[in-house]
Amino acid sequence: MTHKIAVLPGDGIGPEITEQAARVLGALGLDLAMETAPVGGAAYDAHGHPLPAATLDLAKNSSAILFGAVGDWKYDSLPRQFRPEQAILGLRKALGLFANLRPAILYPQLANASSLKPEVVSGLDILIVRELTGDIYFGQPRGVREVEEGSFKGEKQGFDTMHYAESEVRRIGHVAFQAAQKRSKRLCSVDKANVLETSQFWRDIMVDVAREYPDVELSHMYVDNAAMQLVRAPKEFDVIVTGNLFGDILSDEAAMLTGSIGMLPSASLNASNQGLYEPSHGSAPDIAGKNIANPLATILSAAMLLRYSLNEAAQADRIERAVQAVLEQGLRTADIHEAGTEKVSTSQMGDAVLKALK
Repeated sequence: MTHKIAVLPGDGIGPEITEQAARVLGALGLDLAMETAPVGGAAYDAHGHPLPAATLDLAKNSSAILFGAVGDWKYDSLPRQFRPEQAILGLRKALGLFANLRPAILYPQLANASSLKPEVVSGLDILIVRELTGDIYFGQPRGVREVEEGSFKGEKQGFDTMHYAESEVRRIGHVAFQAAQKRSKRLCSVDKANVLETSQFWRDIMVDVAREYPDVELSHMYVDNAAMQLVRAPKEFDVIVTGNLFGDILSDEAAMLTGSIGMLPSASLNASNQGLYEPSHGSAPDIAGKNIANPLATILSAAMLLRYSLNEAAQADRIERAVQAVLEQGLRTADIHEAGTEKVSTSQMGDAVLKALK
C-alpha cells in the first residue's frame, strides 16, 4: 500500500530539517509518496496566503503531514489572518487535529546538556497530551473594542474567550488515559480550577472519564504549581493532560529539561489517526540557511509519523535506535555540543542517522 505524505517545509530552518527527515523516511524501503507544498511565510510570498487551498487539499488527502516550522519577524506587521502561524492553526482546525502528543525524553548521552542537574533529570521520560483545537486560541468572541462603561470607559480593550465543550474535554481525556495505560498508569491533569470556571469544568469531566479507567491513577495540579514541579522534580510526572494554552507553555518548559528543544518531536492527531508531525521548536530565522540547525527533533517526529499514522512501529523503532546510536558516537549539532563531542552540521547529522539505519 502506498502512503501519501505531505511534506510542508515552511520557513526559516524548516526546509533544512524536513529535508533530513524526508531522507530518513525515504531510506526505510517503504512505499511512500512524498509531495512537497509551501506553507507559512513561504506560501504567503508565493500565493498571498499562509495556507493556500492547494496545500490544504494535499494535507487533507495525505496519510500524514511532515511539517517543518513557520514564522519570521518580517511578517509580524501583516494582518493576523495572513501571518505564517495561521497556517498551523488552520491545519489543526481543518483536519480536526485535537490531540497533541509531546514526549520529553532525556537521552543518557545528553544528561549534561540539560540546564538542570543530571541527578534531577537523568531518566526523564514524560508525555504531555495537549488539547489542540479548543481553548482561548479558538474561542469567540475575540478582538479589540472600546469600553463603554466602568472605570476603563473610553479606553480600547483587547479580549479573548476561553471555553471548552464537554465532548472536547472527554475525547482528549480518553487519549490521555489510554496513553497512561501503556506506560506507568499515572495521569496528572493540569488546570487552574481555583480561578477559572473553564478549568473547574475540565476537572469535573476528567474525574468522570477516570471512572472508565480504574487501572489509571488520576491526580490534579494547578498549572502554576505544575510549572514549578517540572523544574523541581520532573521525574514525578509520567503523563500530563492539559488544555491548549497551558499545554503550549508546559511542553516548551519540559523541552528544555532534555537539554535542547531541538531534540523534541511532536504528533498532532485526529480521530482517524491522521497526523501532523513537527519538531517542537520554531523556525529560528536567525540561523536559517546556515546548515547548523538540529534535525533530530524532525527525524524523531518522522518516527512518530510511522508509529501513529502508518502503523509501522518497527520502522519507528529503527529510527529511534539510529538517533541513539548517533548520540552515542558523540556527534552533536551546535545546540547540544559540549566538550569532548564532535560538532556536526544539519546535513552531517542527517548523514549519520542514515548510516546508523544501515
